[in-house]
Amino acid sequence: MSKDMRLNRFEIRLSGLGGQGILTLGKIMGQALALDHGYFVTQTQSYGPEARGGASRSDLVISSSTISYPKTVSLDLLVALSQEACNKFFTNLKSGGALVVDTSMVAQTPTNIFLGLPFTEMARKVGLVQTTNIVTLGALTHFLPYMRAASVRKSLKSILPSKIIDINIKAFNAGFSAAKKEYPDAPEKWTFS
Repeated sequence: MSKDMRLNRFEIRLSGLGGQGILTLGKIMGQALALDHGYFVTQTQSYGPEARGGASRSDLVISSSTISYPKTVSLDLLVALSQEACNKFFTNLKSGGALVVDTSMVAQTPTNIFLGLPFTEMARKVGLVQTTNIVTLGALTHFLPYMRAASVRKSLKSILPSKIIDINIKAFNAGFSAAKKEYPDAPEKWTFS
């Protein structure tokens, strides 16, 4: 298990718009945490009627022991890649939970306590805006002390088609480095049950 960190139950909601790769992000995180980190993980997803542009979300429940209820109840972490997602799901974040936003897409947060990076803008600089979800994954790998970067990179290589691996590894590294630089002590400030 990663860094010997025991989790009783940790709930994450990844949210944004259809077309931002939210569901892929949830699948990659879920696989990395289950197969490479040894956690029990459930992943559920929901998206609006439009393939692109509608609300989209992927929920993960992570635990060191068997998960009795697979759906999120009280979020420990909310990742919002759109203003709509931030507004809609913030009320599901428990007191003391963490909010991570894409500052390229979220102009106004319901709280001034959040972790923000311009994920979409960073993906454009990497060379492909469709890697916004992987830039976000890189940042989350820094923010969550129970995730190992090497294991997440391994999952990326096993899930994504080989022709897009290189740009996605570049995107992952960009997100990880930016989060580490901007929030060097972020993981230590959080409490995990």
